[in-house]
Amino acid sequence: MASLIQLIWVMNVILIAHVVRENAVEPGCQKCDKGFCDCSSMGLTSIPSALPREIRGLNLAKNHIKDVRETDLRMYVKLETLLLQLNEIQMIHRDSFVFLVNLEHLDLSNNNLLDLSPAWFRNLSSLKYLNILGNFYKTLGESSLFSSLSKLQYLKLGNLNFFSLGKKDFEGITILEELELEGHGLKEYQEGSFRSFGEINHIILKINKLNLVSKILTDISRSVPWIEFNNMSFNTSGDILELKDLQFSVIQKLTLKNSFFTDESTAKLIEIMNNCTILSEIVIEDCELLGTGKWHSFPAPRNNSLRTVVIKRLNIPKFFMFSDLHYVDGFIHNIVSATCTDTNVYLMPCPVSRSLRSLEYLDLSGNLISDIPFGYVTCYNVGGDAWPLLKTLNLSRNSLTSLSYIGKVLSDHMNLINLDVSQNILDPDMPDSCRWPRNLKYLNISACMINKITTCIPRSLEVLDVSNNKLANFVIQLPYLKELYISRNNLMALPNANRLPNLLALRISKNKISEFSKEDLESFRNLKTVDASDNSYTCSCTFLAFIQHNKDISEMFLGWPEHYICDSPSSVRDIQVQDARLSPFVCHRDLILSLICIAMFLLTVVTVVLCYKLHGIWYLKMIWAWLKVKRKPNQNLIKETCYDAFVSYSERDSEWVENLMTQELEHAMPPVKLCLHKRDFVPGKWIVDNIIDSIEKSRKTLFVLSEHFVESEWCKYELEFSHFRLFDDSNDSAILILLEPIEKETIPKRFCKLRKLMNTKTYMEWPLQEDQQQVFWFNLKAALQSEVSW
Repeated sequence: MASLIQLIWVMNVILIAHVVRENAVEPGCQKCDKGFCDCSSMGLTSIPSALPREIRGLNLAKNHIKDVRETDLRMYVKLETLLLQLNEIQMIHRDSFVFLVNLEHLDLSNNNLLDLSPAWFRNLSSLKYLNILGNFYKTLGESSLFSSLSKLQYLKLGNLNFFSLGKKDFEGITILEELELEGHGLKEYQEGSFRSFGEINHIILKINKLNLVSKILTDISRSVPWIEFNNMSFNTSGDILELKDLQFSVIQKLTLKNSFFTDESTAKLIEIMNNCTILSEIVIEDCELLGTGKWHSFPAPRNNSLRTVVIKRLNIPKFFMFSDLHYVDGFIHNIVSATCTDTNVYLMPCPVSRSLRSLEYLDLSGNLISDIPFGYVTCYNVGGDAWPLLKTLNLSRNSLTSLSYIGKVLSDHMNLINLDVSQNILDPDMPDSCRWPRNLKYLNISACMINKITTCIPRSLEVLDVSNNKLANFVIQLPYLKELYISRNNLMALPNANRLPNLLALRISKNKISEFSKEDLESFRNLKTVDASDNSYTCSCTFLAFIQHNKDISEMFLGWPEHYICDSPSSVRDIQVQDARLSPFVCHRDLILSLICIAMFLLTVVTVVLCYKLHGIWYLKMIWAWLKVKRKPNQNLIKETCYDAFVSYSERDSEWVENLMTQELEHAMPPVKLCLHKRDFVPGKWIVDNIIDSIEKSRKTLFVLSEHFVESEWCKYELEFSHFRLFDDSNDSAILILLEPIEKETIPKRFCKLRKLMNTKTYMEWPLQEDQQQVFWFNLKAALQSEVSW
């Protein structure tokens, strides 16, 4: 019973684990754009199911996927690219790819596949690229694995455990663009296995056993024009003899990568290649030659078709012991293009240079050639005649120092058109005169630490690259120049257009240019493209106006607008030039200041006119006087009343006031004491102060109104101060006498308080009839003798 319970418990655990696995939520893949989902390096353990159904590309590389289930890819029928490399795939269901009829690119490399099944590929009729490198399968299976892949063009297979190839393995494939076979562990090769191919344009062989290589070469000798040997060792001539079938093949290009040679094997390889009647190109990359160049002489080649030699990163530890290479003269005299880069070569013997009679292209970049050895390489001091047909020479990344010397030793190369001496440490002081090949059109002296350009530069140039130097200006005359590359220097302005009349393209990015004008660009009459990106632009009003209103900028300027950024002023720093906006005051400061000055002038004129018309000056005087009164110590608490009334009148009415009214009031019983300015003002005291003090010391203020009163300036002051008192003290101290009829409309508008008083208070009129005058005096005396509330 206990055993049964235990069994049930185990089954439940397994069932739950299975359900959890089926329903496990994998990290989502959100990197989908334009039909391609990049789900690489996301730690996935299975293929995600929530991807868009319309995707055409899916990258699942560098995850932890262990198996591809039947339904994982069923929904993605439009898939054209599937990348599953660098996972842990051990199992693929036979129907996993059954619906991927549009799949063209499949990468299953570097997984843990032990067995391969033709069922995977039975419906992949559109497949063009298949990579199954780096797994653990030992064979390609018992039946033909690729028989249904009729459109396959690129096939990569094999691994360290792969040990057998048979005739059936490639059935169904007739033409391939490229086949890569990794067979370092290959032990069995059935002769004829590659004969099913009608043509393989490029085959890459990584095989240790050279006897198997010989068998493969026998099978492919008539079907492969480009053979590449990778990661192989050729120590003896016997090793190279395994490649003897090359001389009977249709090979046109031979590539050797990551391989090892000796003097003995190299000599034998050259002998075999001498017999390859249609071999036109040899490429040697990342190889090592352990020798001193002591090779025997070779018989004249049967049909020397070799035209191109490429040597990159060839390590020759004992290159200093190479004495001569005259025995390869016959082998190299038809070479048209030669490349020897990053190989630490510091010398090429003059006889070898003279043997390259057909050479048109020579690349010696990345070596150790210096000035004096370069003279020997070109045979300059021994009669010349090196590379008579040379058109292009690349000497970049060497140890050259003198530009004038380089020009001098090459001056007799009449066919030289293109010269690259970039990334050499040239002398900073360039001479004013140099000799050059007559037809030189292209010169590259970039990254050479040059701080000055002189007339040493040949006038015949059409393309000049002086980028990544220390140039502060460019003032030389180059009448035929069409392209100028001058980026990464210290230029603060565009070059002089008059010295470059035919310039079509200008690259001047990453300098110190702050701005340029419309006139600067228009001075280059033929200029089509400009790269002025990544400069520190001062976005002035003139510069922005020109740039933002020029429709041709986007077509002419490369990198526009992303790489054209304002550096100043601070208000637009780090903003794209096309989006920068300055305030109107910054851009039109002179105009705005002029307008402000004009406006202030007009305002002043208008103010003066208004002050004159509206008696503004008078108002200002009154306000000033009133303010002075307000600032005096407050005397309202103890008032000294000296007069019954202060009389305000016009001088032209003085006869009536002094001879009639004064006599009548001051001789009355009881007498009324009046304050008259002629009699009672303090001599030497400011008249305004006299008026104010007199009004303050009087109980009443008597205004004798007439046409003359309205016209009197001092009457205006007296009336105004009386107004101040009237409203400040809230009393009824003003008495109006109308000496003669006055129309209210004739009273100036500035006497608003007087006009208001005449509208709201009863005033006394002087009667012309004698019988009514006694009543007038009686009423006036009564008004003057009435009490005033202070």
